[in-house]
Amino acid sequence: MKSKALGFGLLLMVLPLTLATSGCKSDRVDAEAEAPPPAKVTQDFNATAFSVDHPEHFPLATAIEHRARAKLAVTGTVNPDIARTVPVISLASGRIVGIYARLGDSVRKGQLLLKVRSDDISGGFANYQMAVADETLARAQYERSQDLYKHGAIALNDLQVAQDTEDKAKVAMNTAAEHLRLLGSSVDHPSGIVDIVAPVSGVITDQEVTNAAGVQSLGTSPFTISDLSYVWIVCDVYENDLASVHTGDTAEITLNAYPGGTLKGTVSNILPILDPNIRTGKVRIEVPNPGLMRIGMFVTATFQGQKDEVNVSVPASAILHLHDRDWVYVPAPDKRFRRVAVVGGDALPGGMQEIKSGLQAGQKVVTNPLALQNEIDNK
Repeated sequence: MKSKALGFGLLLMVLPLTLATSGCKSDRVDAEAEAPPPAKVTQDFNATAFSVDHPEHFPLATAIEHRARAKLAVTGTVNPDIARTVPVISLASGRIVGIYARLGDSVRKGQLLLKVRSDDISGGFANYQMAVADETLARAQYERSQDLYKHGAIALNDLQVAQDTEDKAKVAMNTAAEHLRLLGSSVDHPSGIVDIVAPVSGVITDQEVTNAAGVQSLGTSPFTISDLSYVWIVCDVYENDLASVHTGDTAEITLNAYPGGTLKGTVSNILPILDPNIRTGKVRIEVPNPGLMRIGMFVTATFQGQKDEVNVSVPASAILHLHDRDWVYVPAPDKRFRRVAVVGGDALPGGMQEIKSGLQAGQKVVTNPLALQNEIDNK
């Protein structure tokens, strides 16, 4: 009886251990079954090469050699011609009581710009009146001296002194009158309000005053007027490229705001100082302004080089603009076409397009790349 009880107890102790062992094995088998399959490595392919079923549907053209003068393109900004810029000066100091033009306005010569209330007018008119009184007295004394000299009552020297006093009085009176006119008033109708007019025709490119502001006779100019019929283009040219630019050269100007047109300008000066930070020199170009150019605009100036450069040219239709870049398709073995990035240049006569880099003379290109691209996208 005891032996049976002992055997039953041993069986109860061995059974949990067996179950535990069999559970671990089951877990291991399931983990192996759920593991991902081993990765299969395949050979990479050329992402720029594409195969088509009928390559004969896409005609080819040959890139030909194209020689042209080397060009240097630089950026610049529009600036007013300093020689055509005139400050508006007020000789009378005071306070502004009216402004009749604003920054950016086009004005004509003699046009009213502002009014200034000035105490200088009253002081100038007082000086003029005193000069008039002195001249009146000096003239009367001179006339009396002439009469006395005729009757022998005074000597010639006394007559000459009276005449000199009269002449000096006239000079003082005329000077006071001219000073009053320069202040902007009149000897006949003096007024404390001075009109400031435009000395030349042009565009107001600077304004330094507002309503009720003070004006000093020796201070800053209230306005600056610029004649923008001619402007300066100031460009930054790298030190290594300065040898390609000479005074008197012609430059083609393209406005970033109006990329369709081209203007002609002349290099008038190459400043003798380099920017030490970016190693560029300032090149000044004088350009007639057709009315589109505004101060501060960005432009691109292109200079003609002294040497020829050799590029290639292809039909303009062979260039595909994709992802902000220019591409062409060239034939490859096994009915494939390869897409090549190129850098386009100027448009040429006969529907041709210059290619600056990416192709060589003699290479074949697809003349209808858009149709080929559509065929590739639909596959």
